[in-house]
Amino acid sequence: MPLFDKKDKSRYATFTRRSAGLGGAMSCVFAVLAGRLYQLQIRDGDQYMVAAEDNRVSERLIAPPRGRIMDRFGVELANSRRNYRVLLVSEQATQGVSEALDTISRVILLSDQQKKKILHDIAMNKKFIPVPVAENLSWEEFSRVNLHLPYLPGIQCDVGETRDYPFSKELVHILGYVASVSPQDIEHDDDPLMSLPGMRIGKRGIEKAFDKEIRGRAGASRVEVNAYGRIIRELGKDPGQPGEDVYLTIDRQVQALADQKLEGQSAAMVVMDVNNGDVIAMSSTPGFDPNLFNVGLSGQQWHDLTTDDHKPLLNKFMGGIYPPGSTFKTAVALAAIDSGIATPDYHVSCSGVFNFGGHAFHCWRHQGHGTLDVIGGLKNSCDVFFYETAHRVGIDAIEVAARKLGLGSLTGIQLPGEHSGLVPSKEWKLKTYKSPWQQGDTLSVGIGQGYVTATLLQLCQQAARIASGKQVSPRLVHSVGDRVLARPEPAKLDVSDNALDKVRLGMNKVMNEPGGTAYTWRIPIPGLEMAGKTGTAQVRVYSAEEHLHGMAKNASLEWKLRDHGLFIGFAPVSDPKYAIACVVEHGSDGHPQVVAARDVMQFTLQRDPLKLPAGYPAVNSASAAPLTQQAESEPDLRQQLAKAGD
Repeated sequence: MPLFDKKDKSRYATFTRRSAGLGGAMSCVFAVLAGRLYQLQIRDGDQYMVAAEDNRVSERLIAPPRGRIMDRFGVELANSRRNYRVLLVSEQATQGVSEALDTISRVILLSDQQKKKILHDIAMNKKFIPVPVAENLSWEEFSRVNLHLPYLPGIQCDVGETRDYPFSKELVHILGYVASVSPQDIEHDDDPLMSLPGMRIGKRGIEKAFDKEIRGRAGASRVEVNAYGRIIRELGKDPGQPGEDVYLTIDRQVQALADQKLEGQSAAMVVMDVNNGDVIAMSSTPGFDPNLFNVGLSGQQWHDLTTDDHKPLLNKFMGGIYPPGSTFKTAVALAAIDSGIATPDYHVSCSGVFNFGGHAFHCWRHQGHGTLDVIGGLKNSCDVFFYETAHRVGIDAIEVAARKLGLGSLTGIQLPGEHSGLVPSKEWKLKTYKSPWQQGDTLSVGIGQGYVTATLLQLCQQAARIASGKQVSPRLVHSVGDRVLARPEPAKLDVSDNALDKVRLGMNKVMNEPGGTAYTWRIPIPGLEMAGKTGTAQVRVYSAEEHLHGMAKNASLEWKLRDHGLFIGFAPVSDPKYAIACVVEHGSDGHPQVVAARDVMQFTLQRDPLKLPAGYPAVNSASAAPLTQQAESEPDLRQQLAKAGD
C-alpha cells in the first residue's frame, strides 16, 4: 500500500506553494524594512541625527541689555534697572492656582483684574512654565515675598531688567518710552526678538527712532529638554550683543531749567546752537512719566492723560502748530529789504488802524506808533507798518523769504512725528479752497496770522538762521555707539547781509532799547545781551471793543480763549552763539514766554565757558538768578507793555 495516495499528494503540493508564497512575502517585508533601515541609519543618518538633537536640545532667545541714552556730557537719560518680580509655576502650586494667588495677594497687592490676567496666561502655557505674577516690585515688597517664600508653594522670586527713565517726565517728549510689542510691530519687523514674551520696544521719541540700534542683537541659551519640553539642564549660553548707546546734543541741566520755568503752563521751549544746529534743550510741558508705559498704565491714569486740557501727551515743540504771530514779521522785513521796498527812505505812518478794501485792520496799540522805518517797525512790532509793507511786497516774495528761514517744511530733526507747518501761496489757496488769493490774506500773513502756521522748532531754526546767516538745521543725535553721525556744513543763507543786519538791529532794539516791546525783560549783563522778537497769536476773532481796549481784557477771559504768547531770540547780540524760541499757550499776559526764555538763555550762556565773554564766570548747576529787580524799577514801562499785543 503506498504511503500517500493522490489526494494526499495534492494537499502537500498546495501547502508547499502557500509556504513559498508566505516566505516570499515575508522576505519582501524584511527587504523593505532593511532598505528603510539603511535609508534612516546610513543614507539619511546625519539628517535624522540633527533632528533628534534638535528635539533634545532647545535654543531659547535671550533679550540683550538695551542701550543707554545719554546727554552731551554723558549723563544717563535712559538706562536699565533691576526688575524685582514674582513668578508662578502652576504645577508646583499644590493647593491650586487660585488658592496660590489668594495666598500671595496677602503679601503683595493683586487686583481682581491682575488675577484674571494671570489665570489667562497660565491657561495659555504649559504647567511647568513660570508665569509673571507681579513685576517692578519695590525692594520692601520683594523682601516680604522672599520672607514668606516657604509658605508660598509654586511661587518663585526673580530679578530681571527693565527700562528706566531717571528724570521722569522732564525729557519724555525727546526720549519717548518703551512698551510691549503689538501684532502690527511683528508684521513690520522680522527680528526674532519681536516674538519674545515680555519684549519691549521703542514707541516714541529717540527710543523709537533708534530702536534697532538700542535694541541690540538677540542672545541664545542652549538647554536640554525632555519629550514634554521641560528643561533638564543648560548646555551653553550666548548673551548676545548689547544695544548701542545713543548720545544726544541735549544739556540735561539746561533742559531742567526750561522745564522749571514753564512748569504749570501748557508751553514749549527750544534752545539750539546757531552755528551747527545742536539742540541744547527741547521742553514741552506738562509732560508725563514714561515709566508708567513700561510697567503698565491704569485706566484712571490713561483717562487723566487724555482728558487734561494742557495735553501732556502732545509734543508741543514739533507737534504743536501755531500761528507765529509777530515773530513772522522778521520774515516780512527780510522780504521787504531784499525786494527793494524797505529802502533807507521807506517809512510808514501808523495811526492805529489800516483801512483796506472797506475793512479796518487794527494795530495792537490803538493810538498808533507814528512814523516808522523797518527797524522801528520791528522794535515796536507795529501791525500797521507790516500791513502796509506786506501789501507792497506781496505774498510771493514773503513766501520765498519765509521758506529761506526754514518755515513751511520739515527741519529734518531725528525724531518721528514732526509737522511741517504752512507757508501759504496763491497756488496753495487755489488748490485747497478753490478760490483765488485776496489782498486781505496778504495783510493777515504780514503779521503772522491767517493761513500761516509754524512749529516752535521751526521758529527756533528761523532765529538761528537770522543770527548766523547760515542755513543751519537742528540736530539732536550726536553719535550712536562709536559712530559720530555725519553733519554737513551749513551753506550761507540766500539773503543779503544788509537785510540780515537790519533785522538783527531791529531785534536788538526790541530788547535793549527803551520802548522796545521786550525791553523790560532784557538781560542786563554787558556782553550777554539778547536780541529777540515777541509775538501774540490770536486763537479767535477780536470784537470791536477788544480792539479798542487792546489786550487788557485777555486776562478776564476763559483760559482757552486767551491768545498764545511767543518769543524768538538769540544771544549774545555782538557774537550770536545760541537761538531760543518759546510759546506759552493762552498765556500772552505778562509775557511769561519772554521771562522764561531770558532766564534760560542767560543760564545757557553762563554754563558754557567757551562761549562767554572774557571775565565772566561759568555756572554748573541748574539755577539762574531771577531778573526781576530791573522790571520792578521800571513800573511805568512795565504797565505800558502789559497792554501790548506783542
